[in-house]
Amino acid sequence: MKFLEYQAKEIFAAAGIPTPRGKVAKSPGEARAIAEELGGKAVVKAQVPIGGRGKAGGVAVVADAGQAEKEAARILSMEIRGYPVHEVLVEPAADIQAEFYLGITVDRARQAPVLIVSSAGGMDIEEVAETQPEKVAKVWLDPLLGLLPYQVREACYRAQVPAELVKPMSALIEKVFRVFKEQDAILVEINPLALVGSGQLVALDGKMETDDNASFRHPDAKGVDEQAEHPLEQKAKELGLSYVKLDGEVGIVGNGAGLVMTTLDMIQRSGGRAANFLDIGGGAQAEVVRNGLSLILSDPAVKSILINVFGGITRCDEVAKGLLSVIQEMEVKVPIVVRLAGTRAKEGRELLAAADLGGVRLETAESFQEAARKAVELARG
Repeated sequence: MKFLEYQAKEIFAAAGIPTPRGKVAKSPGEARAIAEELGGKAVVKAQVPIGGRGKAGGVAVVADAGQAEKEAARILSMEIRGYPVHEVLVEPAADIQAEFYLGITVDRARQAPVLIVSSAGGMDIEEVAETQPEKVAKVWLDPLLGLLPYQVREACYRAQVPAELVKPMSALIEKVFRVFKEQDAILVEINPLALVGSGQLVALDGKMETDDNASFRHPDAKGVDEQAEHPLEQKAKELGLSYVKLDGEVGIVGNGAGLVMTTLDMIQRSGGRAANFLDIGGGAQAEVVRNGLSLILSDPAVKSILINVFGGITRCDEVAKGLLSVIQEMEVKVPIVVRLAGTRAKEGRELLAAADLGGVRLETAESFQEAARKAVELARG
């Protein structure tokens, strides 16, 4: 389950983590009234379950209630990376003295939670780790022992947290871990965790995601995942497709989770980014392929498509038929790269070669690496 910022902050506040006294508005008028209640100067933030809101224009600092109403109207009309904005969070503007990052997530490779602390908050933690690695501390926790006091101190010291803030930061880390454990979370993140003028550390933002397998233990949280789900993922669920929206530009179609994951890796290795994960499964018929491609083509972020199919139970000629039906029925404006191997691959390639593509740029590739390279180059071009 994914949680919107205000929902995560409600859980934080209940755990004793300081948060701003904000309220949610669903209309510009409500935003104005909240800003007036807060004293005028405020921050209006889009409530979508994804990062990068500020860069997309989904966060605005306002000087008065009138400006809050105007900015709320603008933000509520936005769509941020495919997520329409239905609510905004209005909070008092903070007197920020310093910003930190604090998070706990699951490291699946090590099969353990990892505590991450940084003295460079307010930025993407991946960017900080790349450009200022000395300011990021990672401490892996034993799943049975949990968070130990020396690990808290180690994280603060390695992240270069000022000495006078180590004690309050340590107390916050312990509370965040408690939330992580009690909520069966796979991610709890505060970015930024701000030192404000009063000397208090305050969670100015909040992000949380919990394990769907533990949802039966948290019946009150039901429905949050539906609110937070990307519209394309909702549509995929209705179509019975295994689809996850990503933030790249190369649309991916494959059969089998392992093959699709490897395709995503190969796209990244070729210098690109995948726009989605789409597994059409074993034995997929032409209609399944058609539905999957139609879904990907409805994503405006997609600049090229890579179809990577290894025919076993899935017949490559059925994949070709599904692709051709999409080309005939839809206006396809992006180039498509097809790599077919295995059962009836020759027949599939012959179908594509003989078809009238109506101006659609379609290229085939023999190898996995060639297909990924072509897809990335076409997305850029």
